[in-house]
Amino acid sequence: MTAKEFIPIELVFNPNWWYNTAGISFDESFYFNPEARMRNDVIMRRVLYERYGELGLGEPDPRPRPIIGSLHVAGGFVIPALLGAEIRFEPNAAPQPLPKRLTPQEIEALEKPDFRTTWPMNELIVQMDTLEAEWGYPSASSGQALVGDLNTDGLLNAAYHFYGQDLFLDFYLAPERVRRFLELIGELIVDVALYVRERTGSCSISVNRMVERVDGGLFLHANCSVQMISPRDYREMHLPVEQRMAERIQPFGVHHCGDNMHLIAPAYAELPAVFFDVGWGSDVARCREALPEAFFNLRLSPIRMLQCTPQEVAEDTERLLLAAGPLEQAGVCCINMDYGTPDDNIFAMFEVVQRYRRYGA
Repeated sequence: MTAKEFIPIELVFNPNWWYNTAGISFDESFYFNPEARMRNDVIMRRVLYERYGELGLGEPDPRPRPIIGSLHVAGGFVIPALLGAEIRFEPNAAPQPLPKRLTPQEIEALEKPDFRTTWPMNELIVQMDTLEAEWGYPSASSGQALVGDLNTDGLLNAAYHFYGQDLFLDFYLAPERVRRFLELIGELIVDVALYVRERTGSCSISVNRMVERVDGGLFLHANCSVQMISPRDYREMHLPVEQRMAERIQPFGVHHCGDNMHLIAPAYAELPAVFFDVGWGSDVARCREALPEAFFNLRLSPIRMLQCTPQEVAEDTERLLLAAGPLEQAGVCCINMDYGTPDDNIFAMFEVVQRYRRYGA
């Protein structure tokens, strides 16, 4: 898989950055009020252009569009909500699913909900229908009238909200219970992703905006919590579920934001995956050895982007690019940057990428 441009760049800012920079509140209306969604989408596209237009971000004169889910922030709550978790919304933070511990008996009895009739999808589907009827024409990029998608999270991320720390203990004590629960979540994730993609043309830009730079229809599975389990446990308990997910939805990608992707990469090679988010701290060269054909989205550390000097950020960026293998199959991003992140650091990253783009010209 090759990106639409050579070494694309993406930036995603934490809600507190948007709250303090542009006055955007991430209360429930940000996600569920269509007028607020469209208004904030215009603001976000304009702010990105004004600050980072030379990086290829944002739009100089954005117009309202029928958006169903923001493409400028990360954070998944739809799958936990469909399974019954309460969601806490705050003005300057991503939505937080609150833990809802189920008993072993409740986990074993749990059935996959019909997402079309369950909150929040039932509410969002009505809004999709209304917006589609009001706007009625396809966007140039997707071919659908609607724009945007919903972060569908990942297997372990969602399971942990209901299982708690006993999830990992039951990998050994009650593996069949865990397998069934992960299968249920995996089926629900793909059900929702397929539906959203059918309506809007994309399903994972809200997981990582780099998806739009490569293939807007790509599905990106969020493996944030995989760093909490061993490679053996991943291969035995998690990988088979992902393989069945990948049979249902293609193209398939994996978001691994942990610092140990090199340990899991040989197992990832058993997935029909074409795109990988490579977490900061992972050994990129070892990952490339295991996954020679995949597109690598190289993730810089948002903490280092906040705290380090421009020179250190430039060195970080160059180190990733040198290890990434064929740069036709690589991009650079920094996700969930905090308010106070110096623009000088962002432009230092950009200058390194620009230099490597000239090398490849």
